[in-house]
Amino acid sequence: MLIALACAGLWTGLSFYLALPWLRQLSEILGWPLAWFAVGGVALIPGAANGFLISSLLLDQRPVPVPRRPPPPLTILIAAYNEEDCIRETLQSLARQHYPGPLQIVVIDDGSRDRTREIVRKAIAADPRPPNQHVEVLEMPENGGKARALNAGLAHAAHELIVTLDADTLLYRDALARLVINQLESPPHTAATAGTVLVRNSRKNLITKLQEWDYFLGIAVVKRVQSLLQGTLVAQGAFSIYRREVLREVGGWRETVGEDIVLTWAILSRGYRVGYAENAFVFTNVPETYAAYYRQRKRWSRGLIEAFKLYPSLLLPTRLNAPFVYLNFLFPWLDAAYLFVFVPGVIAALLFQIYWVAGLLTLLVLPLSLTVNVLMFFKQRAVFARHGLRVRRNWLGAVLFTLIYQLVLSPASLAGYLAEITRSRKTW
Repeated sequence: MLIALACAGLWTGLSFYLALPWLRQLSEILGWPLAWFAVGGVALIPGAANGFLISSLLLDQRPVPVPRRPPPPLTILIAAYNEEDCIRETLQSLARQHYPGPLQIVVIDDGSRDRTREIVRKAIAADPRPPNQHVEVLEMPENGGKARALNAGLAHAAHELIVTLDADTLLYRDALARLVINQLESPPHTAATAGTVLVRNSRKNLITKLQEWDYFLGIAVVKRVQSLLQGTLVAQGAFSIYRREVLREVGGWRETVGEDIVLTWAILSRGYRVGYAENAFVFTNVPETYAAYYRQRKRWSRGLIEAFKLYPSLLLPTRLNAPFVYLNFLFPWLDAAYLFVFVPGVIAALLFQIYWVAGLLTLLVLPLSLTVNVLMFFKQRAVFARHGLRVRRNWLGAVLFTLIYQLVLSPASLAGYLAEITRSRKTW
């Protein structure tokens, strides 16, 4: 980490030196506070973050965990609300897993108003299943939210290791075994391990094609680097494993908008480690319209602010993953600078030849961002190749992800930050 921080610091120092004339020019027009807001949010902080990522990825030599003990029994919790279209496929993907240990699969029907409960019962009765897998339905009298459903499942769990799986998520071969191996072979204070979530419906339209690259490059690689620093910041509910005693110690899932990030930060705040299994793949359905995507990312960014409000101790610099915690803390600044400084600056440069923002110094960030994306691509492609997966040909999505994805994401993120800061009514 020290080498990565040193490289990022050198890049930031050089950028600051080169940006001094730009800062002075902007300060004469906007004043020093706004000039710092603009230059810091558009160039200095993104450059430092990209420099840290590049250095970390180049230094990353992750060992491949191998099983050294009999597979333990697992409880798998699937919270389902109106999931009649996909719940059977999810159960069938579990049935195809080659996991020899006992599996207690608990589908928590969270007051569904469709045929979810009926379909699960039919699947239990009709679908072939290995003898070590036992599926049961836990019926909630009314819809109470995902956190309440998972806590009911936790109270019902029979085993010490708990896996959460979304009802619309399919497991790739041996995903369950690989997730467990990563958890068991991690340092003893590892309380949870996040799996690798990829996009299932990426061929649907442009918005899903963009999200495919977000999950493949952005989310997966950031988790990879965070785990090297002893603390993945989100063990996502879609596919993660937890130690039951730690879940009980932190009080389970809180009824918040971002229940998975809040739970992860509760675990980290008690000194535990959260790992990442880069080789445990699942495929999930992502939003297929911008409206649905906007609501999801607004919820995620609101969950981030919830986590900071509940666990501000994670900002203490004694933690190895502190650089990513600080970067998350700066997300509102970065999103606001991008949307209200960088985008208008590009428009001003293209249409009116006004280069206050989109000038030479801004362009220096672009090759660094491209380098990050190329490096992340080759790292991820190598992981895929080792496990029989290939990267889909989605070059339009790749180009647009690099050029305009932040423009798609930032409005939703800013809306989420503002909603939590102003304590507006919470919706799921």
